[in-house]
Amino acid sequence: QVQLVESGGGLVQAGGSLRLSCAASGRTFSLYAVGWFRQAPGKEREFIAAVSVNLNTYYADLVKGRFTISRDNAKNMVYLQMNSLKPEDTAVYFCAAVRTSLIVTPARTDQYDYWGQGTQVTVSS
Repeated sequence: QVQLVESGGGLVQAGGSLRLSCAASGRTFSLYAVGWFRQAPGKEREFIAAVSVNLNTYYADLVKGRFTISRDNAKNMVYLQMNSLKPEDTAVYFCAAVRTSLIVTPARTDQYDYWGQGTQVTVSS
């Protein structure tokens, strides 16, 4: 079992940057694919990015070129570097994990077994 804790959210002006962190418990974190999702008030949770156990990365079109996902298995950490932030990026950001060597549909929330509590990101205009 894996427990996930997000951090790094906050208030930033449009055009600014934030780096979110997802800290995972457990000794086998390297066997888990990890995704980042976000949810704005009144909206469904949406996929942002994912990284596989083989370090393949996946991005939603709306963040390509602005966000970068990475992982450090030695530290049991996954990061989401967010640049050129826009007010529409305002949301609660969640990391999620699933133990799999091949994540087929990383954008689907039902692919993931474990979720963190989320961290708020607010981008002011």
